[in-house]
Amino acid sequence: MIFFSFFKTLVGKQVIVELKNDLAIEGTLQSVDQYLNIKLQNISVTDPEKYPHMLSVKNCFVRGSIVRYIQLPAEDVDTELLQDAARREATEKAAAGGK
Repeated sequence: MIFFSFFKTLVGKQVIVELKNDLAIEGTLQSVDQYLNIKLQNISVTDPEKYPHMLSVKNCFVRGSIVRYIQLPAEDVDTELLQDAARREATEKAAAGGK
C-alpha cells in the first residue's frame, strides 16, 4: 500500500513509464489504482523511430503488471516520508505477528 499511496501524491506530475517490452512513455500521471495500473495523458514515446504507431496516441492506460520502471521527478520524491511509511508498515506487521 505504500507505493499506491505514494503514486497518488504524484498525480499531475510528468513521469516516464518503461514497459517490459522496452517501450518508454512520457506523460502526465492522470490516475493510479491499487494494482498500480496507470493512466497517462499528453504522452510521447522516447524512441519515436522505433514506435511510429504511438505518435498519434495522446492518452493511454498501462496495466501495472507490464511496468518495468517508473522514472519520477527527483524534486517530487520525499524519501524521508517513504522511509517513515516503510518503518511504520514493518512495525505494524511485527505487532500483528508477521502476517
